[in-house]
Amino acid sequence: MQQIGFDVGGTFTDLVVSDAEHRIRTLKVLSTPDDFSRGILAGIQTMVGAKVLEPKAIERMVHAFTVATNALLTRTGARVGLITTKGFRDVLEIGRLRMPQLYDMDWTKPVPLVRRSLRLEVTERLSATGEVVTPLDEAEVEAAVDALVAAGVESIAVCLLHSYIDPRHEVRVVEIARRRAPGLTVSASHEVLPEIREFERTSTTVVNAFVKPVVSDYLGRLEVGLDAAGIAAPLMIMQSAGGVMKSGTARRLPAYCIESGPAAGAVGAASLGQLLGLPNIIAFDMGGTTAKACLIENGEPRLTAELEVGAALNAGQRLLSGGGYVVRAPAIDLAEIGAGGGSLAWIDAGGALRVGPRSASAVPGPVCYGLGGEVPTVTDANVTLGFLNRGHLLDGAMPIDSGAAEAAILKRIGEPLGLEAHAAAWGIHTVANATMVRAVQAVTSELGRSPADFTMIAFGGSGPVHAASLALDAGIGHIVVPPASGVFSAFGLLFTRIEHRLVRTCAMDADRVDPARMESLSADLGREADELMRAEGVDPDDSEKAHQLDLRYRGQSSEIATDLAMPLSAASIAAAVEAFHREHERTYGYFSPGETVQLVNLRLRVRSRKGSTAQVDAGSVMPALPPEREGRAGSRRVYFGDRWGWQEAPVVRRPGLAPTIGPLIIEEYDTTIVVPPGAEVRLDSTGSLRIDLSSLL
Repeated sequence: MQQIGFDVGGTFTDLVVSDAEHRIRTLKVLSTPDDFSRGILAGIQTMVGAKVLEPKAIERMVHAFTVATNALLTRTGARVGLITTKGFRDVLEIGRLRMPQLYDMDWTKPVPLVRRSLRLEVTERLSATGEVVTPLDEAEVEAAVDALVAAGVESIAVCLLHSYIDPRHEVRVVEIARRRAPGLTVSASHEVLPEIREFERTSTTVVNAFVKPVVSDYLGRLEVGLDAAGIAAPLMIMQSAGGVMKSGTARRLPAYCIESGPAAGAVGAASLGQLLGLPNIIAFDMGGTTAKACLIENGEPRLTAELEVGAALNAGQRLLSGGGYVVRAPAIDLAEIGAGGGSLAWIDAGGALRVGPRSASAVPGPVCYGLGGEVPTVTDANVTLGFLNRGHLLDGAMPIDSGAAEAAILKRIGEPLGLEAHAAAWGIHTVANATMVRAVQAVTSELGRSPADFTMIAFGGSGPVHAASLALDAGIGHIVVPPASGVFSAFGLLFTRIEHRLVRTCAMDADRVDPARMESLSADLGREADELMRAEGVDPDDSEKAHQLDLRYRGQSSEIATDLAMPLSAASIAAAVEAFHREHERTYGYFSPGETVQLVNLRLRVRSRKGSTAQVDAGSVMPALPPEREGRAGSRRVYFGDRWGWQEAPVVRRPGLAPTIGPLIIEEYDTTIVVPPGAEVRLDSTGSLRIDLSSLL
């Protein structure tokens, strides 16, 4: 039996197949931005043709995609209408009055995903405790739905006041909308986010409505293609929080898959860390379009309850926020920067060198790919510096034109700045690293952690190229480069388990807890979790549950999620409060034991006990296609900046690597690992590369 994971990125689509003997076969193909499913299906056909994939033998299929994120970034989602409580039409536009750049006079707020003329109000009102204050006017609902249909909307979001406490009015609005407009998709806040805070709930529901038709159409095309390829296994979709769910659930709740691809890499890094006895990790993933950093503590990726999508730094709960669209859905806490191998280098109006966030993507791609690109990218810089092979990538499957890369850098960057090509290329490399250091600091320093206390696990097509220089800039002494590192996010998909995260608001003071209400909320969550797992084909007895409380000091506007031991009791709540004080001090530098602590939300994670049987073993990892050029020992000139200048660096392959001191270039099918002068590198028992930079810090 086989299982397959495929991860779609902005430049490459990665596929990984594992069989019953734990053999791993990998493939990278260029993504197809006009329809990402085409690249996946082409990759599958290539693997079938290479006889490493048997469609009828596939029993598990897991997919991570960027379709929802791309729709938000490019504003190419559905035309959305919003139905809300009278008086709350402008909640979406008012937002939270935050600005990511306080003194930037040119900054403008993101344009709401629903224009004001399509935000319609209806008469109804519930109290904060769920009593009906004003009955729902169903005639107004019918008129609102008809008006939205006449305006040409494709998707409707429904968000009524206090529906997180009692959804009765919202349920009725949904029934009316589906009866009068059966061809439209409908997203209701009590299904998407039954949680307090009107703006966050509205924003998340609108985002879900905005991407829902796009995601549904995409998954529909993909499933048709997979069926035509003879694959009968159910399609599972990676969630932002690190678990997977059936594609049908993803179609209904695509807001929970916004960070689908990056989350897969974090799950894989956590699994590898457990195998290596490394519980505290910074997962660093650099692909063709973006770079991501994630903090893993005690073997678990750190989670956030909220994302902002579309800001320069796409991350949860950062020091600067307000620049993107708020998605209040559980997600692995990733800091994502527009700095990847395809990020474009340019000179701003002040004459300063900039890198990203715009990307060459798969089309036209970096200049060195020879596919029509004219603007130099980070990949072009790395080819010019000698970090990447100047003749080919992917074991010869992708020719590289190093002369074109160097000429583009010299023309567009070097000559305007008065620099030689290699110095301009080093500038591009350095600026990209400086941008990525922000991502590392966002998940460490801004959370009261020191990067020096963590090991970096570097992966992605460009991650191992930049890992050493980035780690030196960030003060990180040790790096692990896993097997199949260039397709590691797709590899991480094989380690996922079916999972759902649920929430109920329980606003009350910790010293005045209502036991009956807490028990009732806990029971409701448990029943919903069991129903969800049955729908996923998992017996509730084969799942495990973990609870958390969102806690804050009275008057604060944000919470810290704290583990809650079960069964629920005064003692377990008191223990959670103590843990909250400790984490508050660690994150913010102080705690106030005399302050009243408030319970805001009760959370439940339910996860299947059984996961994948995939294993990390470099000896079993091979490209799906035989190399067009066999890797041979050799050397090439590499530029390591002012510190070391030009060096003659040996070029080797990973298998059989003896402990070595850099400089060293390790070339693989899916990535290249750069080891700077003086760094120590060795191969461990799993086939992972260990790079020790401590002597260079």
